[in-house]
Amino acid sequence: MNTLPSWLIYCRPGFERDCVEETQAKPVETTENSGYVVLQGKPRLTYRQLTFARQLLSLHAEVSDLPERDRLTPLLAAIPASPERFSALYLEVPDTNEGKTLSGFTRRFQPLLEEALRVQGRLADASGIHPSTGSGRTDISPRLHIFFPDNQRALIATADPHNSSAALNGIQRVSMASDAPSRSYLKLAEAFEVFLDKKEQALWLKPGMTAIDLGAAPGGWTWQLVQRGLKVTAVDNGPLKGAAAGHPSIRHLREDGFRFRPQRPVDWLVCDMVEQPQRVATLMTEWFIGGHTQRAIFNLKLPMKKRVAALNDALNSIRTALNNIGIRYQLEAKQLYHDREEVTVYLARKR
Repeated sequence: MNTLPSWLIYCRPGFERDCVEETQAKPVETTENSGYVVLQGKPRLTYRQLTFARQLLSLHAEVSDLPERDRLTPLLAAIPASPERFSALYLEVPDTNEGKTLSGFTRRFQPLLEEALRVQGRLADASGIHPSTGSGRTDISPRLHIFFPDNQRALIATADPHNSSAALNGIQRVSMASDAPSRSYLKLAEAFEVFLDKKEQALWLKPGMTAIDLGAAPGGWTWQLVQRGLKVTAVDNGPLKGAAAGHPSIRHLREDGFRFRPQRPVDWLVCDMVEQPQRVATLMTEWFIGGHTQRAIFNLKLPMKKRVAALNDALNSIRTALNNIGIRYQLEAKQLYHDREEVTVYLARKR
């Protein structure tokens, strides 16, 4: 009997090999551009330490040759006996054109499977509270995920609420402001949702706080900060566009983002410049060592090949420099839904 743990990981299509490389687990299924991988052999993986993973799930079973007339019976039979209860049920498909054709089926099938699980006493009620607790506290049992690579196959997995993404498909949905100067607005909006919980957002994104946006033009990231009440210095030789141009909470400086330094420390530094990842990492390190900011969110544009190596080199250079002078920090990296050939990094000074 095979007792090695199996993992189901969702990712951006085209980054399957990067998921395998960063986990160092044994690949079982890694079809290129599929948007997911199945791995085996690692006893423990930590979601927040994985850059290219949108979702991290423990894989329990696979059902093949699903009949069109009765998918419910074989799926219920394949759901593991342990854990006994689930806090939620997610039906998911790959983030591909082919996968999206299944989304209509999952929407129709979801209430049928939910009802069957509730009859068995295995699923929390619609409020997320399990009836048997009687305490009114939200159920923190594992979530049940059923992933459909195609219409005849299902992978049955569970998610630890403390070691996974709470979002469906691992994709944190954010809305686009109608007056945003560019769609890059969505990148920073998603980054705040991924890296900061609601309490941290309320604490660290207060109206009146200050921020620097390096490489700001045309102003998408600057506009995201302004919408949260921050006062922003936008640094770019290029012009700001739309609502960002001439806004009273924005000071636009036509300067080189790599040379600019503020006269006094700011609360936030953000940066989405198109440059070599190591050069951006060095710049961020200099800002933190110089005491110019408390927190930063920045993008690292990765090469087409050896992405994991390039990312590790950049992040390790930051760690080494800050460790050498005793700065305590938090450093996380994620390839967000709105990223492409890049990853987004959160760096914060810890007290």
